[in-house]
Amino acid sequence: MIKAISFDLYNTLVQFWPPLDEVQQAACRELGLNVCKASIRRGYAVADIFFNEENGRDSLSLRSAEERLDFFARYEQLILENAGLPVTLDLARQVWAMAMTIPKDFVAFDDTIPALEALRAQGYRLGVLSNLRRDMDELCEKLGLAPFLDFCISPTEPGGEKPDPAMFLEALNRVSVAAEEAVHVGDQYASDVLGARAVGIHGVLIDRGGWRDDVTDCPKISSLSELGSLLEGAPESLTNNHR
Repeated sequence: MIKAISFDLYNTLVQFWPPLDEVQQAACRELGLNVCKASIRRGYAVADIFFNEENGRDSLSLRSAEERLDFFARYEQLILENAGLPVTLDLARQVWAMAMTIPKDFVAFDDTIPALEALRAQGYRLGVLSNLRRDMDELCEKLGLAPFLDFCISPTEPGGEKPDPAMFLEALNRVSVAAEEAVHVGDQYASDVLGARAVGIHGVLIDRGGWRDDVTDCPKISSLSELGSLLEGAPESLTNNHR
């Protein structure tokens, strides 16, 4: 029986506002580059896998300022390459710098609050596991998520970033449930699904853009509104790919 659900934050419960495809498109235009927003979203889907894997290998928070700038230049280059706009690393660095000048904030996806409210009403214990090095309690309060959550965990607390087992084990400890009684939902296969699975938690991939056809060994949802029906068939529904 599933008793607890944890969620990744960025790209799972919340997104940037203005949307990153708009930010990127505006930055490209300033530098004389033309690319459509749909292509940029495809570029992000590929580049974010690189981001996630690199951060898991060597946390960006522990790299020098120069190393982080080099990383984000390559990250930007991957975004644009996979959006159909190959650019040099130097030009990618300029686009990234331009994009960073545009103020951004987090907002919840339209399906987030209704889904959390419904899951909470069904008796699930809910929480957030994020690699963002922010005060998660404060951020979730600001975003209107706090009334539905039992815990918010960032790397500053258990001492590791997903897929480090420490964060997942801390979540289990917070709500006193066994691993097989918990589900973790996130948009990254390596850090969210495999990270959860490594400690015995069921992993669910949220694939809002429909980009992850390569992932076939875990349940997938395209919206948080699908999670309730997926859990109705648990645990059997959590051992196969459902879309």
